[in-house]
Amino acid sequence: MDRWSRRQFVQGVGLMGVTLAAGCGRVYWPTESPAATVHRIGYLSAGAPQPYHEPLFAGLQDLGYVEGQNLIVERRFTGGSLDGLREAAAELVHWPAEVIVVPAEPPARIVRDISPTTAVVMVRSLDPVGQGLVASLARPGGNVTGLTFMGISLVQKRLELLKEARPGIARVAVLWDPLNPATPGAVRETQQAAEVLGLQMQALEVRAPEDYQNAFDAAVRERAEAMLVIPGPVIDSNRARVTEFASSNALATIGEVREWAAEGGLMAYGPNLGAAHRRAANHVHKILKGAKPADLPIEQPMTFDFAINLRTAQALGLTIPPHVLLQATEVLQ
Repeated sequence: MDRWSRRQFVQGVGLMGVTLAAGCGRVYWPTESPAATVHRIGYLSAGAPQPYHEPLFAGLQDLGYVEGQNLIVERRFTGGSLDGLREAAAELVHWPAEVIVVPAEPPARIVRDISPTTAVVMVRSLDPVGQGLVASLARPGGNVTGLTFMGISLVQKRLELLKEARPGIARVAVLWDPLNPATPGAVRETQQAAEVLGLQMQALEVRAPEDYQNAFDAAVRERAEAMLVIPGPVIDSNRARVTEFASSNALATIGEVREWAAEGGLMAYGPNLGAAHRRAANHVHKILKGAKPADLPIEQPMTFDFAINLRTAQALGLTIPPHVLLQATEVLQ
């Protein structure tokens, strides 16, 4: 038998490695490690893609997860469709995703119902304890963890800002989407806050895009002077339609996320969504490293946005008082 040279031996071993790996369905080139772990996560939203989703993936990259290398991400956005949400959730569960990141309660509940063992990280839940998704903020106790936006407890602050920005208002329309089971609680809290502040509240329920016209007609008929928007998939996917109506009817509006002000609403007050998505990356990282969602506390927001659109204020004939402007984290011209 001929003796191989050292170079021929190395080449032969390399070729066998490629051939064996190819037989297993994957080719490992010399620079790759067969033992490298590739993680799978899903992002599931009942709304539409938004810029504030991206800090999640930037946060994961900071923690060492590079999409296309050691991380595979499947994104699903259903544009307000509940049926589409169930279908997409089932796809991600059976893919299978190790962790599914969701913006709020509805997709979290659907994933949990499909698979009580798939880890779920929420980014902007309103009332996870009240909705029965977790046992407590400190000890969730199931497969769901993440962040809460304290959405219910902040509605009085939003109404106060509306009154300060537009003194003398008496009637406030509240636009809400019942797709999120937590929003009825937010509506009740808004009603209580309105009574404390001496305001009359008109609840406008929007379940689907075709409901908007009836809601708008009711607001005009009841002579609403301002509008508070409670977030939800159907509403978040139709911001432009809402802000256009408000502008046409001289309604001062306030929403939860800065995008409401950036896209023509008067104001927005609430936790910073980009910062929340980046913080959610820490939950994902801990789970991928072996932590159980049941043991990861639900975190509360640390960074808040208060955005004011001065162009909208001018169109409404409003002069925002200096003490309100001083509170703003962002003034849009």
